[in-house]
Amino acid sequence: MNDIGNDFREQVYQVVRAIPYGRLTTYGTIAVLCNKPRSARIVGGIAHLGPPELPWQRVVKAGGVLAEGYPGGVDGHRQVLEAEGHQIRNHKVLNFDAVYWRGD
Repeated sequence: MNDIGNDFREQVYQVVRAIPYGRLTTYGTIAVLCNKPRSARIVGGIAHLGPPELPWQRVVKAGGVLAEGYPGGVDGHRQVLEAEGHQIRNHKVLNFDAVYWRGD
């Protein structure tokens, strides 16, 4: 991967590290925070291969929808989010707006 790609990946890692416990964000928000607003899918690809110690479970799709690509699929994603205290119904985080982290 070239330096630009490596820089973007490191920016994604920094943003994911900063997501507070109890809060969630989206792939698209991470892309915006990294100054690449049309790169949500790339962020998703980075997430699949990223360091497992980062809190990837706190990253969901737009509107609080769980990610199929999370280890264990949406059921695995649901389990770890429920363990953090989030309520899930129909593969979506309830009260997503209340826990949505925009990087502030």
